[in-house]
Amino acid sequence: MGNLNIKHYAYNAFIIQHDDIKVVIDPGRNLYWTKFNSLIPKTEWEGITHVLVTHGDPDHFAYAPSIAKKAGAKVICEKELEDVFLSDGVKDVHKITAGGVIDFEGLKVEGLNTCHGPLNVKLGCGLLETKNVLVNRNQGGHAIYVASFKITEKKYRITVRNHGTLKFLFGLIRLEKDNIDFARGSVGYKITIGGRTVVNLGDTILQKGWESLKPDVLMIPIGGNIYKNTMGEKEALEAIKRIEPKVVIPCHYNNGFLWRKHMNKADDENFKREVEKLGITCLIMTYKDEITI
Repeated sequence: MGNLNIKHYAYNAFIIQHDDIKVVIDPGRNLYWTKFNSLIPKTEWEGITHVLVTHGDPDHFAYAPSIAKKAGAKVICEKELEDVFLSDGVKDVHKITAGGVIDFEGLKVEGLNTCHGPLNVKLGCGLLETKNVLVNRNQGGHAIYVASFKITEKKYRITVRNHGTLKFLFGLIRLEKDNIDFARGSVGYKITIGGRTVVNLGDTILQKGWESLKPDVLMIPIGGNIYKNTMGEKEALEAIKRIEPKVVIPCHYNNGFLWRKHMNKADDENFKREVEKLGITCLIMTYKDEITI
């Protein structure tokens, strides 16, 4: 069976390695203003064999095409992101959906049902405010407002997947637009490698269909206590009861966003205590931490 080596690079960026297979999950961009670069150091790019992306937000996706091209890696993503990789010159792209399975030599990847939660962020006491939500309708477009006056609007028939609102100067100027760069191609993964299973859920709120996955390792977001784009600690504990993992690694919390040093705040030590009350091991990993399973 051999050892499974796991490295964490903040947000939802992980490297899982067994023998010659080196899998990177969500190689995105650090969104803190002093570290606006790749979460996965370039020293790690060499030897990556597979790139898995849970969705297209920049903190999960930004460096995925570059790494895939540099390393000649196979890419696994939801169909909505396939064209992005292909247009960027990545050739070996494999589409997956919830319930789908892709088998490689020494690596099996199963798609899991996930759903990105809404992201509402107010910065500078209201100088800048964003609100992004998932929607489902067949008419979309964009509109620009100054105060309550609509300056311009365009509507057309399209499949709308999400809606974004951007406000400036306490709402004096407002832009509303459909199909923005938010939560594209959301999917979770159950990865079988080296005789062990690892589940990574990306950014998601609590979903049905996770019952009895029973992985060796579960990577789960816990930072949705204030901003509801992912599960918070309470929802993550409920998910753990359904999934029944052996080991839990909490992620996507206390990370930087622009000039805020800690977004998606969570108390990882308290979360660890609550997980261990369930008789499950909980490992807290910070940037560049490495464990062997």
